[in-house]
Amino acid sequence: MDFFLKHDCLDVARMVKSGDVSALEMLELAIDIAETRNPKYNFMAQRHYDEARVAIDRGLPNGPLAGVPFLLKDLNIYIAGQITEEGSRFFRDNRATVSSELVRRYDASGLVTFGRTTTPELGMTPNTVTALHGATCNPWNPDFIVGGSSGGSAAAVAAGVLPAAHATDGGGSIRIPASCCGLFGMKPSRGRIPLGPPRTEGWIGAKCSHVVSRSVRDSAAILDATHGIEPGARYDAPAPARPFLEEVAREPRRLRIALQVKPLAGGHVDPEVEAAVKEAARLCEALGHDVTEAAPAIDGEAFNRAFFTIMCASTAANLNERAQATGLTVSLDVVEPRTMWVYQLGMQVPGSEVIRANQTMQEAAWAVHDFLRNYDVILSPTLASLPLRQGLLDPLSDDVETYNRHVMAFGAYTSLYSGAGLPSMSVPLAWSSEGLPIGILFSGGYGSEGLLFSLAGQLERAQPWGERRPVLS
Repeated sequence: MDFFLKHDCLDVARMVKSGDVSALEMLELAIDIAETRNPKYNFMAQRHYDEARVAIDRGLPNGPLAGVPFLLKDLNIYIAGQITEEGSRFFRDNRATVSSELVRRYDASGLVTFGRTTTPELGMTPNTVTALHGATCNPWNPDFIVGGSSGGSAAAVAAGVLPAAHATDGGGSIRIPASCCGLFGMKPSRGRIPLGPPRTEGWIGAKCSHVVSRSVRDSAAILDATHGIEPGARYDAPAPARPFLEEVAREPRRLRIALQVKPLAGGHVDPEVEAAVKEAARLCEALGHDVTEAAPAIDGEAFNRAFFTIMCASTAANLNERAQATGLTVSLDVVEPRTMWVYQLGMQVPGSEVIRANQTMQEAAWAVHDFLRNYDVILSPTLASLPLRQGLLDPLSDDVETYNRHVMAFGAYTSLYSGAGLPSMSVPLAWSSEGLPIGILFSGGYGSEGLLFSLAGQLERAQPWGERRPVLS
């Protein structure tokens, strides 16, 4: 039951290729572990077990990840003929007519998709609790949240169901659950990974896709297999100098690292989190890097308002499109209280305000770019606090304004890099006194995934986290 805690994707692919194990054996093992552990942690949204068996029986492509079991997040990624519910009762029976380009690339790499993982409604919150599926629980301690919105994927990987799983990120949704679940989570640059068809961007360029994983090299190998421009895309991230997997093994040059402890919009930072990020800074110095306390000059509150405006307007448009296609009415009968609140706000936002919010995001992106003329990497906490207890961040609460304030305080660091389209990774370098994971955020300039992977590989070698595992039942 701990096979996928000991072996990453590249290990599994190597064993399948050599004939030591078969793709079907790996699939059945992953299914067995999922069915054993899902009742406690609640990470499975849909099961595609028979489809996965058929894919293996037909013969897998000779890709770099052939035979590795894989799960898709149940949000914004489509397989023709199958349902994507977006974590919402409003999207029941939302059957795709075309497969996402990213799915095609996963298939070509040889990954074997056998289901979908839970996500909060429309991926809008950093806690994976829905009226559709209930609460997803943290394998490190089920009394605590997994984060979101890729919480189901993070829980499945942390629970040893598989070595890596698909995740998306619009404001921190790869990095937040990676931090809560003791995983590595890289958010790529805007335009690095395909998002369509039919749409090649979300939240005016803030959304992206990749994975959460236990090892750095799995994240790099999967990015190698999936990156590149897609038809109709508005963005194309700079071509890497070499494969990302090669970067993981390369020692980085001496880096200029800016240490940002406090959130740009202010707010409280948990003392254990602050101690962890400062310890990470000392580790970087011990590895030969220069660390200076500094932060970009950005109006954090104005940025947050702009980001929220875009999210509200995008959500209203998305729900209206679904309503028009189905004849359903957007109401509390089919959407959760916070989603309804966001929808109603979005319906009141004039187009000029959306344009102004987008301009604010662009100005923030330029400010970070200008700051990074003097630094290579920005080091900060991933989250302002430890993973929260279940119930403290409840998206089903009727008190949505209080909930929203708590959301902004909890995930105070990650959305800047989503809005700016910059690569940003949460690295599992610390654990709390109660044994809960604490992610450390490293963010770089546009197209600098190679540099970040090189740094992540160095950190993983210097302070390995692979042997740290939750006690699972």
